[in-house]
Amino acid sequence: MKQYFLGLSPEEEVIHPSLLTKFRKQRLKDENLLDLLIGKSVEIAIEQGVLKSNTIIVDSTHTTARYHKLTQRQMLTKASAELKKSLSESGADLALPAEPGNKTTLEEYQKYCNELIKTAEESPVFEVPAIKEESTLLAEMLDNQVDCYDQSPDSDARVGHKTPTTSFYGYKTHLAMTEDRIITAATVTSGEAFDGTELPVLVQKSKDAGVPIDEVIADTAYSTLENLKNAETEKYGLISRLNPSIVKGNRSEDGFVFNKDAGTMQCPAGNLAVKQNKEKRQGTKKNPRIKYFFDISKCKTCPHRNGCYKEGAKSKTYSVTTKSDYHKSQEEFQKTDYFKERVKVRYMIEAKNSELKNVHGFDRCDSAGLASFQLQGAVSIFAVNLKRIIRLMGEVCPNV
Repeated sequence: MKQYFLGLSPEEEVIHPSLLTKFRKQRLKDENLLDLLIGKSVEIAIEQGVLKSNTIIVDSTHTTARYHKLTQRQMLTKASAELKKSLSESGADLALPAEPGNKTTLEEYQKYCNELIKTAEESPVFEVPAIKEESTLLAEMLDNQVDCYDQSPDSDARVGHKTPTTSFYGYKTHLAMTEDRIITAATVTSGEAFDGTELPVLVQKSKDAGVPIDEVIADTAYSTLENLKNAETEKYGLISRLNPSIVKGNRSEDGFVFNKDAGTMQCPAGNLAVKQNKEKRQGTKKNPRIKYFFDISKCKTCPHRNGCYKEGAKSKTYSVTTKSDYHKSQEEFQKTDYFKERVKVRYMIEAKNSELKNVHGFDRCDSAGLASFQLQGAVSIFAVNLKRIIRLMGEVCPNV
């Protein structure tokens, strides 16, 4: 059957199936492949006269990683097995503790790991670099000092939040699409990335692809102070509703951002605030502010705690002040009939996200790693763009 479609005789050899995998891993290493394929599809759309809109709609879509995060038990099992193997191969006569069965509790397995670490530390081979390093790593896991984000076969994936109570482990694809429903730019990030930061990149990539931009339509994640300033500088209108808490929603020097999906502040480690209070600050000329409270138990063991959490503190809060002149101007703008009418167009990109996920399998990664997911995104977006271009060509010229 393969020979028939390739125009070969039945007895001729065909390529080995693994050659396609080798080609993907060894030859498709161009980091700009995503931009190249999108740029090519936009070029075709312009040549065919089907890309007419000067407005782009911006949004992100979530994709679940192929592999899940490891549980603490799985992390300990893997690390203890590596340490035990190194001790066994060291040649020292050691009485290693017996590993508990699969049905034992986490506490019992932690006790076994502590015994294994003690055996390693008291052994004559403890100063061997590999053994000392593996023993230290296991001890840090027991002490909850290891960043769990990195403990997965897919080390590039991260935890992102859809709502305050639901999360996903994977990546985000940030998209810019015209009203003609042709994707003009895309960026790929890990799941915890803040949407608003990607807006200037998407605008510039769309311009580089040959799309003039007069207007950008987006949700509340994009109405940050930096984006409002950039819109004024680049001379395009930003149709994005304000959230009073979004004044510091852009990624600032301290790394705190407003997570629009969860509706609350997110710290640099990706943890969400557990509650928030409004402060009117009566008796002063200062603007009101919102104070966010974070789970102190997570702060104590957070890998980003240096410079963020003060040892011994009983609480961790973060405050934002509302609102700047840019936000006041945007607040007046969103009261206009024009704004209210144009913001309704945003639904189009939700439909495009649905098409990518439900038709092209973009709801789950095909492989592990950011580079692999970028390749998956490049092919999927190129395919949906070509389909849309053919559809539009058929509407312009029914005989096509």
